[in-house]
Amino acid sequence: MLFSSVIFLFYFLPLVLGLYYILRFSVTAKNMLLLVASLFFYAWGEPWFVLIMLASICFNYIFALLVDKFRERRNAAYTIITLMLIVNLGMLFVFKYMAFALRIVNENTGFGLNIPNIALPLGISFFTFHGISYVIDVYRGHGAVQKNLFYVALYISFFPQLVAGPILRYNIIADQIVNRKESWDKFALGCCRFIVGLGKKVLLSNSMAIVADHIFSMGGTSDIPASLAWLGAIAYTLQIYFDFSGYSDMAIGLALMFGFKFEENFRYPYISRSITEFWRRWHISLGTWFKEYVYFPLGGSRVTNKDKMICNLLIIWGLTGVWHGAEWTFVVWGLINFAFIALEKISNFDKGTRFNPLRHLYAMFIVVIGWVIFRSPDLLQAGNYLGNMFGLYGNGFWSDTTWMFLKEYALFFILGILFCMPIATRMNKLMVDGARFSKPLELVYPITIIVLFLVCVSYLVKSTYNPFIYFNF
Repeated sequence: MLFSSVIFLFYFLPLVLGLYYILRFSVTAKNMLLLVASLFFYAWGEPWFVLIMLASICFNYIFALLVDKFRERRNAAYTIITLMLIVNLGMLFVFKYMAFALRIVNENTGFGLNIPNIALPLGISFFTFHGISYVIDVYRGHGAVQKNLFYVALYISFFPQLVAGPILRYNIIADQIVNRKESWDKFALGCCRFIVGLGKKVLLSNSMAIVADHIFSMGGTSDIPASLAWLGAIAYTLQIYFDFSGYSDMAIGLALMFGFKFEENFRYPYISRSITEFWRRWHISLGTWFKEYVYFPLGGSRVTNKDKMICNLLIIWGLTGVWHGAEWTFVVWGLINFAFIALEKISNFDKGTRFNPLRHLYAMFIVVIGWVIFRSPDLLQAGNYLGNMFGLYGNGFWSDTTWMFLKEYALFFILGILFCMPIATRMNKLMVDGARFSKPLELVYPITIIVLFLVCVSYLVKSTYNPFIYFNF
């Protein structure tokens, strides 16, 4: 079930909210309702795979109890942590990476092993990482072990973050599960945040997806002009940002409606002036997870030997690439990010303040090239598409198709580029701090939100094209 679907907006969400506030007198009743709703939300699209998630919840519940009991016995605790990682990552490997691994074996050995067609459970990477962080946080003492199985299940399966994040660390959410307060301010802010995310997803991301999908379907061959290839790359750059940041906004807004506060997951990454800064602003919860549970335990950047630091970065970015998908394109994409971040750290490029416009152009150039590789189904098509972008096949620069897409989608490109910048944040600040404009803006803002919601609904009703990129992860 998509947040940006009629059934969610007009059936599931109103029903759950109504029941939730009827049960407001009891935290236990509210949590049980949210758990049932979350399991139903997941089972709606994947009725059998809900069993996989329930198994993950039960395993991690038991591992957390054991690691809490044997925390003072280091060898026993390490054994439990190791078994927990084997179970969680083993399950993730079977569903997400086994076919890829068998294909590599066949290509390099000629064994001809049978490659099973295993469907990928929605959100398996996210609920697996939630389970791992829960057990490790209990071991570290970053939150008391939860002896109520149903509350552990709610932490891992809570529907706003279930299939696309943000990735919530247990120590951030543990107290909110049993001790949170709803308020009208939270609810109103959550509704506005949700509708803004809905607008990003339905109006901007979906519109850019039409352009990107059409051009990328041609760009795997060496026969499209450079302007069209660049237009497709820019369209996908906007699509993936508004797709994922919009979904994160909707998740944060939904959580606020139920009294929870999630951390931010995006901070205008396309204004970055280095690749390092970009990754401090993009998918913040994933970057934080890898730092907390992989990078810092390896020693991070605070090591005396720079070779060790580079090795740590290589491990992190190799894992980040693989996390996003079982294909060589994701591995190469991760390694490209590693290479530029390593160079920036060695040269202290990220700390520089001169030539900011050029630094921004450099960062966005690398990001766009990376997204082309990320979007391509394999390295051959990625190479062909990049060749088209740089005119390596003699296909010229301009085409009538480029002009057609620019005319048809000019408004969406302009709005997409504008809203990659912190315009909305500055408007909110103006409304709060600017006495001269606060009253007019207070009247205009709710009207704008209502109109935005109605426009989004009209788009959803008349269109069946509603892709979501991060369901693949």
